[in-house]
Amino acid sequence: MQKTLLLLCLLVLLGCQPKQHAETYPPLFAATLARTQVQVEGMMEQGFEVPVPKDMAGGHTHEVHKRNWKTLRDAGALFKLTGDERYAEFVRDGLLQYADKYKTWPKHPTNRSYATGRIFWQCLNDANWLVYVSQAYDDVYDWVGPDVQKQLNTELFRPAADFLSVENPQFFNRIHNHSTWANAAVGMIGLVMDDEELVQRALYGIPNDQLPAEMRDDDSGKILSKTGRAGFLAQLDLSFAPDGYFTEGPYYLRYALSPFLLFGRALAEKRPDLEVLEHRDGILGKAIYALLLEADPKGDFFPVNDSQKGMSLYSPEVVKSVDYGYYLYGRDASLLSIAAEQKAVTLDEAGLAVATDLEAGKATPFRPKSMAYTDGPNGDEGGLGILRAYSEGGEAQTALVMKYSAQGMGHGHFDKLSYSLYDGKGEIIQDYGAARWVNIDQKGGGRYLPENRTFAKESVAHNTLVVGQKSHYNGDIRIGEKYHPEPYAFVGEGNDLQLVSATSDNAYPGRKLQRAQWLLNAPEFDRPLVIDLFRARGTVAADHELPTWYMGQLLMTNFDYATEPTLRPLGEDNGYEHLHLEAAGKPTGQTAEIGWFNNGRFYTQTMAVRPGDEVRFVRPGAADPNFNLRRDPGFILRRPNVKSTTFASVLEGHGSYSPRDEVPLRPYGSITDVKILVDDEKYTALQFDNKNGNRWRLLFSAADNDLARDHSLTIDGQTYRWSGVHHLIKINASK
Repeated sequence: MQKTLLLLCLLVLLGCQPKQHAETYPPLFAATLARTQVQVEGMMEQGFEVPVPKDMAGGHTHEVHKRNWKTLRDAGALFKLTGDERYAEFVRDGLLQYADKYKTWPKHPTNRSYATGRIFWQCLNDANWLVYVSQAYDDVYDWVGPDVQKQLNTELFRPAADFLSVENPQFFNRIHNHSTWANAAVGMIGLVMDDEELVQRALYGIPNDQLPAEMRDDDSGKILSKTGRAGFLAQLDLSFAPDGYFTEGPYYLRYALSPFLLFGRALAEKRPDLEVLEHRDGILGKAIYALLLEADPKGDFFPVNDSQKGMSLYSPEVVKSVDYGYYLYGRDASLLSIAAEQKAVTLDEAGLAVATDLEAGKATPFRPKSMAYTDGPNGDEGGLGILRAYSEGGEAQTALVMKYSAQGMGHGHFDKLSYSLYDGKGEIIQDYGAARWVNIDQKGGGRYLPENRTFAKESVAHNTLVVGQKSHYNGDIRIGEKYHPEPYAFVGEGNDLQLVSATSDNAYPGRKLQRAQWLLNAPEFDRPLVIDLFRARGTVAADHELPTWYMGQLLMTNFDYATEPTLRPLGEDNGYEHLHLEAAGKPTGQTAEIGWFNNGRFYTQTMAVRPGDEVRFVRPGAADPNFNLRRDPGFILRRPNVKSTTFASVLEGHGSYSPRDEVPLRPYGSITDVKILVDDEKYTALQFDNKNGNRWRLLFSAADNDLARDHSLTIDGQTYRWSGVHHLIKINASK
């Protein structure tokens, strides 16, 4: 509070006299207001620059225009809150500068996008600009008067709206986050100007008879949706599953929710008859919760599909999602605790409501839970399974994510039945994410790098089965968009043994893949065990390889391996050309054990192996002359020339080590043996032991997922009977 008051004193010295004393605002709102005033006042003092566009993302002109949209938006909000006309004058004058120059600008000179922008290198950023600048214009619209309105409408905003839509229909008439921004931009400025033609265009897309001939019959999903629909309402219907899951993944949901919420709220105010906020049973509210629940224990979003790591619950766009979720969808007090961690609110009624109730002490803890999300507009195109386990006190959390979703449009990866694993310290088993440096000009102008396609999207870059060194769907998005895995079983919280399982019949022709993963809470282990079962059934022999991309430093194995004297690529394509083979070894027993250390904790993965198996230690970096790929470690369990097979492993986190005291606690894992006892068309049974002599047997019904079905299986003369998909038996050492 003291810092806030100091900032407010500075504002008074700068000549800003708020209409309402800051002390009457709750602290979080007052602090956000004060920070915003200081930032905008600084820009006002510096002067407003409108440079001729020329740079890619991260370059000077790109960043200036990006800064401009933020400053204009904030200045408009400050005028609305304070009544200080200096802010309105700043917005008016800045927009008039754009109006004077916009008409002279051709398309951006880079010409490196399927939809080249005018202010930026791609239309997407032009749409970002128009969304936020339309908010500023709305805030000062009545104040500027009819003459300025006419000038801005005819010289800047109508031309910008037409450019994003009828002049770039391949950008506007899609089902994609790009088009969501375009639809919202055109619709929001249409509402400000009371231009009904633009509003209708935004809501329903460009009519088919106004499209170029080559677009009218397109059914690929790349331009029009497969239903032939486009526009904002189609985005609401076709981009989300009924439970709010966004088919492009949480990274892009975080980005796309802004235009959805901003245009949605504007429509709720000016076109209430459309009931956009209630559309599809409140799909935008569900999407907000889907976003918040797709984050790891540290708050970073799961890097599903093309994703830059580090985007989190504390990112600026998520402030809007939390505040609007609270204000528009039920006043859920648990959202207030996220807002408190974000330390910012939106400068509008939603942010004020959040800050007010937070100050009133209404916040309750936000506790993410295990979830099975569906994918596709009807919820029948696979999904995403998230298992979470907490410590007894409820603080520490393990999160396992299995991806069995649809392709995810152009941002999708070929990684069906992949998984990643997290705890409170960060990634344990990672999803690579995207090969991209967002807004870093030195790295391809901030665009996706070539290695995004040749490595990050490929199956071997993920923790999933690769057959014949070929990516799923042969790495062809046209095939991937036609098929999806099927959820098989999900058993969530409230159980010491949680399960997520899914199948895929189309990743490889003539081959059925099935994965089941469990989180087991048991007192014998420091942390929840991850039990992994991957079944593959086919009729043609091929090499089967299961990568594990772990985070940390390799410590030990229970088998010998030989390092490669000369680094060489592991293959020629499908991502293998980017993998250096560093070492390889063939386990001689029934189990292969690999241990590593990361973030103060030890991890050990114990795998069931068979004669002929090989473990290859790999690292990206081959065929990477520009050092675009991270050199993260991984190992691949390779099983050559088999038609059908099953992989099984147990992963445990254990012990700790601090470099300050140099004392390792429990540095070795406690699992001593993992073996598959039964593996036929109906059942798989695996067994694992620990050092205390205790034994667990896990029975899995691979062909019948009816949770009420009775099963029986005889192992070593012992018949086990159970109901449901799985059954765990513990055999104590004392018996």
